[in-house]
Amino acid sequence: MARDAGPAAPARPLRRDAELNRRRILASAREVFGRRGLEATLDDIAHHAGLGVGTVYRRFPSKEHLVEAMFAERMEELGDLAAKSLKAEDAWQAFVDFTWQAAELHSADRGLREIMLSNKFGHEHVAEEKARMVPLITQLIERAQAAGGLRPDFAPTDMALVHMMVGSVVEFTCAVDPDLWRRSLAMLLDGLRAQPGKPSELPHPPLDEQEIEEAMSCWRP
Repeated sequence: MARDAGPAAPARPLRRDAELNRRRILASAREVFGRRGLEATLDDIAHHAGLGVGTVYRRFPSKEHLVEAMFAERMEELGDLAAKSLKAEDAWQAFVDFTWQAAELHSADRGLREIMLSNKFGHEHVAEEKARMVPLITQLIERAQAAGGLRPDFAPTDMALVHMMVGSVVEFTCAVDPDLWRRSLAMLLDGLRAQPGKPSELPHPPLDEQEIEEAMSCWRP
């Protein structure tokens, strides 16, 4: 009779390796989606992570699974920012602060911009976080309007278009001046005041003629 080979080797190292690979994939996905947006494939992310494609597919069977893992947490962060802003006493400043904070996140992450402005990806947890944000943003807007700070005809659905405009500036100028969107958003917020007064001091200088030409040369619609 063959001797018992003894207990199987513990599986803990394999589980640890799997978790390390998962973190490596998520880190690469954040960088690749952040730079290229959601057009990037799992193959692109595997290549960036230095892993085999099969390893990525074992952890995330489809890009939808990876998007859910990546962006549900980022969307929750945005929702928490909106909820925190609602606690501020100055309703107009709360609206302004949230808009700036959201734009900061969007400007640095093309994938986040796309997940916010599209329903092509994110059908479970991401969709739940989006739904959670709608009443929070609506309350921010209504409070700012009731306080006389925000123009009364601004609608909650206009917020998505504000971020679309900011994102367009980011994409047009990223190769020349990735922070130019700050200038554009400051002017846009001035235009949203119910009673425009003295213009805000713009936080960023304009492009010069050479820079706008360079931006035009780099932009790929």
